[in-house]
Amino acid sequence: MDSITLTFLQPLNTSVQIGDTVYYTNDINGKDIKVIGLITALTATSITAEISPSQIRPVLTSFILFSKTASVNTNSLKGYYAEMQFKNDSVDYAELFLVGSQVFESSK
Repeated sequence: MDSITLTFLQPLNTSVQIGDTVYYTNDINGKDIKVIGLITALTATSITAEISPSQIRPVLTSFILFSKTASVNTNSLKGYYAEMQFKNDSVDYAELFLVGSQVFESSK
């Protein structure tokens, strides 16, 4: 595997991290997306990724995007939590039988 370093004029998205997959497209409609490879290193304005020797390289005007590794980023919540309090103002006996919640990924 070869490596490629992509340098940007602006700071990278704060959620990009080593292990994510980086892609590029030259199609203005974004329908022909090519994979570059896994990110192996990064700085504030550059990404270094693995790339196959036979892979066509992105050009200066390519649109670069990345995706998170699902196996790493779906195991638990990071940075957000919920705290609930259940209150019964009745003087009669009451029992809480079941509490449910729904959690979903919003970035897919």
